[in-house]
Amino acid sequence: MDITRREFLGGTVVSGLGASALGFDVVRARMVKQRLRIEGATVSHSVCPYCAVGCALLAYTRKTGDGKVELLQIEGNPDSPVNEGRLCPKGATALQLAVSSRRVTSPRYRAAGASEWKDVSWDFALDKLAQNIKASRDRTFVATDAGGNTVNRCEGIAFAGGAAFSSEEGYFATKVMRGLGLIHLEQQARV
Repeated sequence: MDITRREFLGGTVVSGLGASALGFDVVRARMVKQRLRIEGATVSHSVCPYCAVGCALLAYTRKTGDGKVELLQIEGNPDSPVNEGRLCPKGATALQLAVSSRRVTSPRYRAAGASEWKDVSWDFALDKLAQNIKASRDRTFVATDAGGNTVNRCEGIAFAGGAAFSSEEGYFATKVMRGLGLIHLEQQARV
């Protein structure tokens, strides 16, 4: 009996798939049901926090047995005209922004010469920030330039605004920084 290679492979593949759990076994396929991780979850609409594009997100949450809300999944919203469900690499990691075990949840401070960071209160962090800004401004403030013109500028501090700022936040930050005399202002969306 002469069997061609094509007949041999065709018969082997068909019989193998029919008998295999990986094949198109309708009875077995009905028995195996995959339960989705987000089944029964609450869907909330959000916006990606990383840049000013405004990609729409869908966040899936569920209440746990102890009453806490657990974030299950974040993905792009396919109904959004901005991103049509697609996300950039940063946006695709938005879930890790909330649930990563490496996420820093409080201000941290490392004193000069120290090798370890320590958790500090928000009051300490804001006071330290204000002290450092004041010291740097006092040290680098220029009242007049070489030509004797009044300039009142601070050349030792720069500010970079976040691309996720709203218009109001950007306006407020610019006014505060200009009030301190900063001339080195930049916006993340332009960088």
